[in-house]
Amino acid sequence: MNTMGRTTQSFLTTNGLGHLPISGTVGSIPPVVLAIILIFAGLGPGTSLSWVYFLTMTLILVVYSASCILYGHEAEAKWGKDPSEVVADETAGQAITLMMIPAGMLGSPLAILCALAGAFVLFRLFDIFKPWPAGAMQKLPGGWGILLDDIFASIMAGVVIMFSFAAIH
Repeated sequence: MNTMGRTTQSFLTTNGLGHLPISGTVGSIPPVVLAIILIFAGLGPGTSLSWVYFLTMTLILVVYSASCILYGHEAEAKWGKDPSEVVADETAGQAITLMMIPAGMLGSPLAILCALAGAFVLFRLFDIFKPWPAGAMQKLPGGWGILLDDIFASIMAGVVIMFSFAAIH
């Protein structure tokens, strides 16, 4: 008997976004929207209040990762192995990539939007294609298998962003 409550489902599906088409892509959007708001409010990387940005992204990472780890087995019992309804892993992973954007990439409004769009697209590509070791992580049981492929994908995306920035500067 599956006893997953409404609050647990809300976290796992990122407030129901996991029930929409292209759920993984949609589940990656909330951290990007928050990043846009924080950066344009003067709270982004490279500012004197950048700790607000990093704390916000860290909280997203911790809360949504914990949801996957603690309740992933229940989600798989309800929806199957690494279910598309669970997008907490995409929400958590996207937060990592956003924290890896160099502050120097955020010089103008256009640069900010390009950097955030790049972080979004790169994370989605690494998450979809799952190069090693991301693909191998998905084979782990329960919430760890749901989460860790996205964590590795997000780190790979962040590394590409950082190297790209370093290469042009």
